Amino acid sequence: MTIEPRTDGYVDVNGVHMYYEVYGDGSPLVLLHGGVMTIELDFAALLPELVTRHTVIAVELQGHGRTADTGRAITPAALASDVVGLLDHLGIDRAHVLGHSLGGGVALELAVSHPDRVRSIVPMSITVRPDGTHEEITDPSKHATSSRMPTPQDFADMTEAYKRLSPHPEHFDDFVAMLSSVASQLEGWTDEQLAGVTAPTLLMIGDHDFTTVEHAALMLRLIPGSQLAVLPGTTHMSITRRPDLVIPMLAAFLD
Repeated sequence: MTIEPRTDGYVDVNGVHMYYEVYGDGSPLVLLHGGVMTIELDFAALLPELVTRHTVIAVELQGHGRTADTGRAITPAALASDVVGLLDHLGIDRAHVLGHSLGGGVALELAVSHPDRVRSIVPMSITVRPDGTHEEITDPSKHATSSRMPTPQDFADMTEAYKRLSPHPEHFDDFVAMLSSVASQLEGWTDEQLAGVTAPTLLMIGDHDFTTVEHAALMLRLIPGSQLAVLPGTTHMSITRRPDLVIPMLAAFLD
């Protein structure tokens, strides 16, 4: 089922001409996609249900989808600041934030650095330490045989979407290489930063995710009052394609 946004457009914030879409009605919920993804690629399966309960604000982050890259370092802090600028533009004081992978890191950064802007956060498939990622993902020699990796179809879909939507479609290979480099250098958050998170937090990972289940348990321990869902039979790429599991948990958690 394809649904159309009730409004879409761009906001100029921190030098980024950032694309966004707004759907539905209800309490505000920001959706933040994963790396090399778009709104549609990451959230098509969840949107039809989410828009029945929420005003959904879906964002395409710097360099992704219709939002041009600017050469600024793509970090959780920079992207979180962009999201705050969008909330200001839309006149929204506080919103729920659901983010997947890169977007999940941005959701957590919002809770750490902009706690007055979030009602709750749902970080999906994130880590807070470099050692939280499964060895099959961190060791390139294991990629070809790993069932945790995106599939050839996933890579084909990401390539097609980038070349169709991006203001600079010829930069795909360079952009992917840059994002991989950024991901490998992320240090995460300190115990003290995580202990200071006050937003209600629902962590989600797949049981066959990039993130290890052991690391998910660590995050549960470090973030006060947080909840953890480990989705069975679910990979990093498929976690947002499981509305059967995700939607009931979000309905119970949000609002």
